[in-house]
Amino acid sequence: MKNRLKVLRAERDWSQAELAGRLDVSRQAVNAIETGKHDPSLPLAFRIARLFDMRIEEIFHDEH
Repeated sequence: MKNRLKVLRAERDWSQAELAGRLDVSRQAVNAIETGKHDPSLPLAFRIARLFDMRIEEIFHDEH
């Protein structure tokens, strides 16, 4: 799954650690999601969407 998380984070000038703190996850989890190595759980995807005031579909999209 592709995502815009790194771009959205950079637009706010947040480090991976800052974003991780806001989402209550590890920095490694943020890195894994940003690089596409791990897809977030549905509850985490909702938290991410709420944090950026966007719909999940605006942040995450299928590669096909």
